[in-house]
Amino acid sequence: MDMTLIWAVVIALAVLLYVIFDGFDLGVGILFPFRPSEPDRDLMMNSVAPFWDGNETWLVLGGNGLLVAFPLAFSILLPALYLPILLMLLALVFRGVAFEFRWVAKPRHQFWDVAFALGSTCAAFAQGLVLGGFIQGVTMEADRFAGSSFDWATPFSLMCGLGLTAGYALLGATWINYKVHGELAVWARSTARVTLLIVLGFVLLVSLWTPLRYPSIAERWFSFPNLLFLSPVPLITALVGLAIWRNLRQGHDLGPFVGAVMLFLLGFVGLAISFYPIVVPPSLTLFEAAAHPDSQMFSLVGVLMLLPIIVGYFVFVYWTFRGKLRPGEGYH
Repeated sequence: MDMTLIWAVVIALAVLLYVIFDGFDLGVGILFPFRPSEPDRDLMMNSVAPFWDGNETWLVLGGNGLLVAFPLAFSILLPALYLPILLMLLALVFRGVAFEFRWVAKPRHQFWDVAFALGSTCAAFAQGLVLGGFIQGVTMEADRFAGSSFDWATPFSLMCGLGLTAGYALLGATWINYKVHGELAVWARSTARVTLLIVLGFVLLVSLWTPLRYPSIAERWFSFPNLLFLSPVPLITALVGLAIWRNLRQGHDLGPFVGAVMLFLLGFVGLAISFYPIVVPPSLTLFEAAAHPDSQMFSLVGVLMLLPIIVGYFVFVYWTFRGKLRPGEGYH
């Protein structure tokens, strides 16, 4: 049980860190078409160029961690969500190529502008589809996936796709506001206010849809005394949304981005509350899907050896490229 819980925490943290760190650079790509000025686009891309490939490290850790620690869950979730996962990976590759080719293709770089924006948007939307498909549950028989390849394609998962895309756009806008000066920062704050309202609308919609559609989630949140203990989560979410709005109106740099990260953290906490200890909804638990403890221990030793290196790299890169960008500056 101890190994299972440790691995669950490792994978959950990897997924959360991926969503936060890769979320803001996907958000910058989502916002790319709305700022047609080439100098502004150069600044937007340069603001994430030193970080984007390292950010995806957490996706690799989360996916491979699920494979080695919970192979039964991996064998069920992958075929159930194969198409949106494939779309996500192809979009990430397309976007990564655009990062490298846009600079060398100038002045004929318009195709790579489209590739960067389209790859970022498709990757974000596909991740929302994966989230929606996970929440609504997977058809299983005898510990195997027994549904069709399009079970994930429901109005709920499409709504999750749009909601996560809007959330990444909010992260991207607050990141741009944090990293640049002048007119582009003013535009980013204005865009962040719009995306914040959209995100809060999706949060409210999900908060109403999931308990009405899934009785187990309703029981988890609204049964007594859970209602007393869990009621601070939506209240804190509302307060964080208000704080982001005020920080944007007052022209703060870092506050809106921190607030957007907190919104994602609260959403992640809400998911954990709704599903723990379920790893494949509606019924497969962490302990039923876990690998043998010896296998988990062997893999965990490798993770504990590499994790300090990964964290050290992150700290080094984010410290080295700290501060605001000026026109003409960047890493490419």
